[in-house]
Amino acid sequence: MKPEKLQPLPGMNDLQFPEILHWQHVEEVARNVFGRFGLREVRTPLLERAELFERSIGDTTDVVQKEMYVFEDRGGRRVALRPEGTAGVLRNLAGRGPEGRAERVYYMGPMFRSERPQAGRRRQFHQIGVEILGPAEPLVDAECIVLQVLLLEAFGLKKFGLRLNTRGSEKDLPRLRRSLRDLLESRQARLCEDCRRRLQSNVLRILDCKQETCQAVVRELPPLDEFMSQESRDYFNRLERALDEIGISYEREPRLIRGLDYYLHTIWEIFHPALGAQDAISGGGRYRVDLGGESIEGIGFALGMERVIEALQAEGAGALSAATDGPQVWLVSIGRDAALANLALATDLRRKGLHCGGEFQSRSAKAQMRAAGRSGAELVIVRGSAEIERGTVVLKDMKTGNEDAVPLTEIVETVLGRVNREAGHDTAGTSR
Repeated sequence: MKPEKLQPLPGMNDLQFPEILHWQHVEEVARNVFGRFGLREVRTPLLERAELFERSIGDTTDVVQKEMYVFEDRGGRRVALRPEGTAGVLRNLAGRGPEGRAERVYYMGPMFRSERPQAGRRRQFHQIGVEILGPAEPLVDAECIVLQVLLLEAFGLKKFGLRLNTRGSEKDLPRLRRSLRDLLESRQARLCEDCRRRLQSNVLRILDCKQETCQAVVRELPPLDEFMSQESRDYFNRLERALDEIGISYEREPRLIRGLDYYLHTIWEIFHPALGAQDAISGGGRYRVDLGGESIEGIGFALGMERVIEALQAEGAGALSAATDGPQVWLVSIGRDAALANLALATDLRRKGLHCGGEFQSRSAKAQMRAAGRSGAELVIVRGSAEIERGTVVLKDMKTGNEDAVPLTEIVETVLGRVNREAGHDTAGTSR
C-alpha cells in the first residue's frame, strides 16, 4: 500500500508534539476555570442515534440536512457521528431524572461535520462546551456569558469581541417567522437557491446564510426584536443591564440568529479579527431541546479549540509560545550494563516526580550527547563500565558545562536538589 493511502482523511488531522502542547494548555486552563464556577465534566459517546440530533438540532438545519455523518450500523440502527455536543449531554442528563435537570457541566472532545475543508473548518474538529440547566433567567444567562469571557481571558486572549442578540420566546416564533417570510418573499430573487427553499421550510435560517448576496438582503431587515413581545424585550434588557453592571463589553447585533433551531431568548457569538471573514471562535445561547416528548431548558456555549489556538497564535500569546514539556534529566549509557543500570536509575528519578529522558539502545556516547542537547535537559547523567566499577556517575550541568563525579548512593538527592534550586524551591520534592 502506498504511504499516501495511510494518511488521515481530508479535513481530519493528526495532533502531535509540539502542537499538542497548545491543546493541553487550553484544556488545563479550561478545567481550572470551570472548577471556579462549580461545573463538573461529562463525557458522551462519539456515536449516537441519528434521531437524537434530528430532534434536537432541527431536521431543516444545514447541520442535519448536509453535514452529519449518518449511516446504518450492523444492528440496522441509523446512527451519526456527533456534529455538536449539546444533544448528547442533554440526553445523558435527562436520563438521570430530576437530579440531572439542575446540573452544571462541561465537555471536551471531537465533533464531526462533512464540510468542505478550509481555513478554520475541519471535518473532525474539537469543542469545549458548557451546559447550565434550568428555566430561563437573565442573570443565569449573564453568568454563562461571564464564564466564557473569563475563560478566553484565562487562555491569554485579549482581542476578542462579543456579539449579542435575542431570539425571543417560543410564543414569539410564529409572528417572527411570518413577518420575516413576508419581508423576504419580495426579495427572494436576490437570495441563493438554498435560501429560496428556506423561505418555506425554515425562514430563520436565511439570517445565518454566509452568502454575501443573502447577507446584503438580511442587512435590509429590521431588528428581530421588533417582532417580539414586550416580555421578551424586557428579558433581554435585564440581561444587558447585568452585563453593563459587571463590566462586560459587547456589541448588539440585532440580526444575529445562530444556526440551530433550539435557541430561545439570549444568543451570542465570540469573534476574533485575526480569523478573517469567518471570525467566530465560539457561540452560545439559551435553548429548549426536545428529546422525544420531553423538553429540557438551559443555556450553554461551545468554542472551537482549533480557532481558539489559531487566535492565540495570532496574538503571540506567551503561554503557548513558551510551552514546553521536555526532560529535566537525560541519561547517557555507554554499554549494555550501563543502559540497564541507567534504566533502574531513571525509574527512581521518575518516581520522585522528575521528567527523565534517555536512550536505552546501543548508540555511541557522542550521538547520545547530541540527543541530550536537543532535548533541552538541564542535567545529564553519564555512566559507563568505569563508573559502574567505582559506584559513581558523571553529572553534567548543561548550562555551565561543569562535570562532577557523584556517588551512586547520592545521585537521586543531588539531582533533586539541583533541579529544585533551579526552579526556585528550597526543599526537596517535585519541581513540576
